[in-house]
Amino acid sequence: MEHIAYCDAKAKELQNLLNGSKTMLIRGAAGRKLPHGRVAEGEVVYLLENDSSGTIRAQGTVSNAFHSDKLTPEESGRIIEENMNQLKLTEAQKKRWTGKRYLCLIELKDVQEIKPFSYVREKNMDDWITVESVKDVME
Repeated sequence: MEHIAYCDAKAKELQNLLNGSKTMLIRGAAGRKLPHGRVAEGEVVYLLENDSSGTIRAQGTVSNAFHSDKLTPEESGRIIEENMNQLKLTEAQKKRWTGKRYLCLIELKDVQEIKPFSYVREKNMDDWITVESVKDVME
């Protein structure tokens, strides 16, 4: 599987992944929604910012993926704190993810810029999309 992940433009997530100061993405929800349980070591994640451009500009390889069991708010907060050196979350991001019942932490390696390309985005507003191959959704 391959993945398309939106990065928080306000928090400069993509920039921080590219310069190596950040090495991990986080997703969380009240239920087990994507990418929970669907990301594995060695898979490719294509990255773009959550601005209006819709242009994929970078890619990285999953070096580790953690998919939590059901968490209490305190447990989710502890997991976030324990991984802050890799997550590098802003206060707003910390507030967004703390308290989620399910967390997914995706560690990336070899994050690099690629030749930018667009993809066909369906009406789905998710910030993480899993596809068989990104070539299938390229414009």
